[in-house]
Amino acid sequence: MKVLVNAGPWLTVPPPGYGGIENVVATLVPALRERGVSVVLVSVASSSLEVDELISVYDEGQFTELQKPYNQVMGIAHAHQARVVAELRARDDIDLVHDHLEVVGPAVLSALGGPPVLHTLHWDLRKHPAFYGAFPSSIAVNGVSESQLARAPDALRAASLGSIHLATPLADRDVRVSRGEHLVVMGRICQLKGQHVAARLCQKLGLPLVLAGPVSGRNTPAELDVVAQNPYHPLYGHPDVRYHLDQVSRYLDGELVRWVGAVGGQARDHLYASARAALFPIQWDEPGGTAVVEALALGVPPVGLRRGCLPEIIDHGRTGFLADREEELAEWVLRVDEIDPEECRREARRRFSPSVMADRYLELYEKVTHRH
Repeated sequence: MKVLVNAGPWLTVPPPGYGGIENVVATLVPALRERGVSVVLVSVASSSLEVDELISVYDEGQFTELQKPYNQVMGIAHAHQARVVAELRARDDIDLVHDHLEVVGPAVLSALGGPPVLHTLHWDLRKHPAFYGAFPSSIAVNGVSESQLARAPDALRAASLGSIHLATPLADRDVRVSRGEHLVVMGRICQLKGQHVAARLCQKLGLPLVLAGPVSGRNTPAELDVVAQNPYHPLYGHPDVRYHLDQVSRYLDGELVRWVGAVGGQARDHLYASARAALFPIQWDEPGGTAVVEALALGVPPVGLRRGCLPEIIDHGRTGFLADREEELAEWVLRVDEIDPEECRREARRRFSPSVMADRYLELYEKVTHRH
């Protein structure tokens, strides 16, 4: 089987740090190729993932362009998708398209004909009610959790073949370091992730907390200072910047609560693996939960609010704790040493390995091609 995997034009595959969809693609593709699948990746030219063929429009990721007004960036996704269409029209060796480009991907591919398409939904399915409410029946979709699909419009659920939980490379996550006392929140700094809740909680409990992740594409405190000190900067009013400055920074004292910026690679895994627990005080119905899976793989007990996909990933009392409100979250944080790190690792191997995800996707590929 030869599959065209459309990762979009936003970040390299794998990404240098933050990048949810690109990390998923970078995890899935090697496992597919181990199973004999030939992969044509459509991404940006600087992607370093080993594939059978790489196709691109842009040399570098276009993620930072998303901060500009819509009328200046609307052509980026369409130029990328136009190349996908041109490629599919010029060749007849593609057995299936696995698309990850939000809205633009299925909107364009549904009118093309050609090989069958499986479109993976990575986001909040209430974002585009007009589109998802009349989703094209020619495109098959899958979600990344059952809770995500439960909130989908009827037309989208009708096109769904179910959900496949996200995975993480386990070999890369076998980091054994001494556990420290700090807690960690890993991910983009934004209202939805609830870093202010974690910071408030840890200050109240007197527990050290490390916040790691970018703020609107700014990867270091110095980069963010450039924005914060200039009211005329294009990002000064960005919601993530305002959230950090107005709700998170008040708790940053450089000792008990710290923001260390974006952390990637081995440094990220060591920061995670040495943590006493990973906090997920999410303020929305998280659809995928990649960071939760990564915590489990590193033997770090996750403690979060009972929302979105977290109840599907965390087995309360065995691999982590779930709370219904902030006060209860504090109670479980104090009991985190009851969770066995090895049990977390075993759960990651059993449910969230790349091989498990690849096998599930191969089953969907067969269903989609057979139906087509």
